[in-house]
Amino acid sequence: MSTLLVTGSHGQLGRALLARAAASGIPVRGVGSTEMDITDPVAAAATIEPGAVVINCAAYTAVDAAESDEARAAAVNGTGPGVLAATCADKGAHLIHVSTDYVFAGDATEPYRTDAATGPRTAYGRTKLAGERAVLGTLPSAHVVRTAWVYTGDGTDFVATMRRLERERDTVRVVDDQRGSPTYSHDLADGLLELAARTDLPGGVLHATNGGDATWFDLAQAVFAEVGADPVRVQPCGSDEFVRPAPRPAYSVLDGGGWARAGLTPLRPWRDALHAAIGSVDTRR
Repeated sequence: MSTLLVTGSHGQLGRALLARAAASGIPVRGVGSTEMDITDPVAAAATIEPGAVVINCAAYTAVDAAESDEARAAAVNGTGPGVLAATCADKGAHLIHVSTDYVFAGDATEPYRTDAATGPRTAYGRTKLAGERAVLGTLPSAHVVRTAWVYTGDGTDFVATMRRLERERDTVRVVDDQRGSPTYSHDLADGLLELAARTDLPGGVLHATNGGDATWFDLAQAVFAEVGADPVRVQPCGSDEFVRPAPRPAYSVLDGGGWARAGLTPLRPWRDALHAAIGSVDTRR
């Protein structure tokens, strides 16, 4: 593989990509927002090497804050990916841009295919969709990879939060009316690295998540079970108990059929991935 550049390398997926690439012996360089502003064409041109593979993990991910700060979200999520695509086109580099289930309305009853109609209901979703269109409109050979419910099990993500709350509270209430596909960052990173090594695939949109689906309640119960706690301590509730500025999609399951048809390795079932994630965090500690 050509030299790999990971933008947004300080985020959970960016860190996972650096770790998995290094473990596989892939030459990799990571840059965060302080090292390169993806909205700045001069900075992008100075950072991206000719023939490189760029995986863009940089994003404005504060979903609620974006509702009142859409201009900033649009710069990072919409303008920035377009700048990267234009620079990659000039440099003969390949771009893989990571996107989100939030580009959909979230009211489906079956997994979203890559060609399903989009209809974001949040500022975050609108700006991420703008980024997808900027990338593919500028560099049709690029890949846009949508994913959902990404976690590492460490830090402040949902899985890590459930582990903390299990230690701090007798019971926890978790919404049971939002369904998606929990995705372990290291599994997604492995999938993106496999994609980056494929030079024979036409550009376009792909979906990559761990297999199967769950509600946040299901995921929380699974976390409790993994750490040896009683899952009954997790109690279901509705989204109306946790009203937020940005509405969460009721249904975020993505159809990964296109990923498999492209000859890429499907990510393992989410429950198996969760077991591995929690085991990995415990081992590091």
